[in-house]
Amino acid sequence: MLNRFARALFTRLFTPVARLLLRLGISPDVVTLVGTLGVSVGALVFFPRGDLFTGTMVIVAFVFSDTIDGIMARMSGRSSSWGAYLDSTLDRVGDAAVFGGLVLYFAGTGEHQGHNQLGVGLALLCLVLGSITSYARARAEGLGMKADVGIAERSDRLVAILFTTGFCGWFVPDAFLLGVMGLLALASLITIIQRILYVRKQALANGQGGLAVGSRDA
Repeated sequence: MLNRFARALFTRLFTPVARLLLRLGISPDVVTLVGTLGVSVGALVFFPRGDLFTGTMVIVAFVFSDTIDGIMARMSGRSSSWGAYLDSTLDRVGDAAVFGGLVLYFAGTGEHQGHNQLGVGLALLCLVLGSITSYARARAEGLGMKADVGIAERSDRLVAILFTTGFCGWFVPDAFLLGVMGLLALASLITIIQRILYVRKQALANGQGGLAVGSRDA
């Protein structure tokens, strides 16, 4: 949902930044890598210490690299399958870092004390279901079909968790974060089911709705 409404706005906002980076000779791939590193540091360094607000601000500062590198690629005429592959792969790294950092936070490592088993479980569930949600779409597209449906796209999940985590690090109790993670897990599960059914419908329409015969995934 956010992709549809916010893409044009963010493109206008970050086009001057993208143009400046290109003038400086910086490639879109470098922006992608730096952005992922920044997100990972923000989540895995600050969240386990209980610095949720600081970690969220660091993540937000780097998360928009996902938009900037795309603008740079289009402006420079360097959009490619490699760039799309790198971007999608590192998106998974960043998402895993965010929820992995929350797992460590609720596990009570570092300076944060007070093991919260429910929080650990919900953060892990969001991590796993989020990965499956993205995989369901990528696998469908690899087979020549579409799976761009569902109530919780990646951008929706990311905005929700960062918004909530930032406020929990400021003045909102952890119970609110637990509730949001529970809703995100449910929304991810629903999205997975929606995508499976959507792909199934396409496969049946193409006469390819038979039983699975195996997988070549690594």
